[in-house]
Amino acid sequence: MWQDKWVTIVLVLLLVLLQYRLWSGKNSIPDYLARKQEVHDQSLQNANLVQRNALLKADINDLKIGLEAIEERARNELGLVKEGETFYRILPAENE
Repeated sequence: MWQDKWVTIVLVLLLVLLQYRLWSGKNSIPDYLARKQEVHDQSLQNANLVQRNALLKADINDLKIGLEAIEERARNELGLVKEGETFYRILPAENE
């Protein structure tokens, strides 16, 4: 009679210990869910970086292939003007 209860007590104790490890031990379910969220966040960041790299590659190809892209950058970023062109700057009216 005690042997039956003893086996049951040991099995219940093992079940409790395994459940404890599953829910709050190392590599538990909350740890797994946290890592899963980190992987998802990193995947989003990687997708953004892939898109940025694609834009940079397209920009590099434009600069390698055509002079129009170089000229456009020089005009927009450096304010350069072609020889023979006249540059006009229109300033907003001052309010007195």
